[in-house]
Amino acid sequence: MTKKMKEEKLLTETELELINILWKIGEGSVADVIQHLPKDRALAYTSVSTILRILEQKKVLKTRKEGRGHIYIPLLAKEEYEGRTLRHVVDHVFDGTPMALAKQLLNTVHLSKDELAELKKLIEKAERQ
Repeated sequence: MTKKMKEEKLLTETELELINILWKIGEGSVADVIQHLPKDRALAYTSVSTILRILEQKKVLKTRKEGRGHIYIPLLAKEEYEGRTLRHVVDHVFDGTPMALAKQLLNTVHLSKDELAELKKLIEKAERQ
């Protein structure tokens, strides 16, 4: 893991909520993001705009000028962020021990037979590498 990767911070809950919307829709304006918020989630236009600009400053998003507004486009792939977050959890919650995370996952979350079969295939694939 590079030093830069180690120093990167995780997103706040609201930042993650908004980028999740952009990951789903691909790209969008402030209004597009607001439109995709849950109906019971009241965030002001200015709040969403500010958070999206912060994500742009963090180089998580880029913008394209369109008319008088901006279209926000994710620069950070969802899978990359998932990996970064998982590494953070392993390092900071499970003392750098991925096996502790795996045990806790299996003890805490109910996995279906199909999910367990898929997990077994992933383990077998990892063993061959």
